[in-house]
Amino acid sequence: MATDKVNKDIEKDKAEELQPEETAEETVKQEEISEKNDDTAEPDETEESIEEKLQKTEQALKDTYDKYLRQVAEFDNFRKRTNAEKTGMYNNGVRDTVEKLLPVIDNFERAVTMSEEKESSLYKGTEMILKQFLEILSALGVEEIPAEGEPFDPNIHSAVMHIEDEKCDENVVVEVFQKGYKLDGKVIRPSMVKVAN
Repeated sequence: MATDKVNKDIEKDKAEELQPEETAEETVKQEEISEKNDDTAEPDETEESIEEKLQKTEQALKDTYDKYLRQVAEFDNFRKRTNAEKTGMYNNGVRDTVEKLLPVIDNFERAVTMSEEKESSLYKGTEMILKQFLEILSALGVEEIPAEGEPFDPNIHSAVMHIEDEKCDENVVVEVFQKGYKLDGKVIRPSMVKVAN
């Protein structure tokens, strides 16, 4: 009986000793589980912050790309505007210069037309100078405005005389007093003409 009592006491002590160990193991397990739960909770928060950062980065990239496209478009517009201005300045310079030279060309044409000695060296020299002037005008893109026999157009013709002639169609140019010229469709000087009514 005494042995039974001793055995019971030993078992009781063992049970008491085991209980704190089990409790410690349970505590450790519970801590691991709670850490795991914390770990699984943190990645959600981290994933959200990464997703937010990704969205912010994508938005910043989109904004930068939009700015880049706008800058490219602005530069392209600037380049086109600059080229148009350069072309316009060039054409204006040519137009102004040709306009000042036209009276000289008119005088050469009159000299060639009025000359009676077609075989003289003076006539040939004047004709060569006139031809050279006309070639230069052509190289610059300057064109003579067609007038004689054409319908009268107030945009390119300047009527200084009107005649009543049944042989001619109505509102047709019958004679040119001074040739007109244009550059790229813009009139440098209108043709001075006689028109039949």
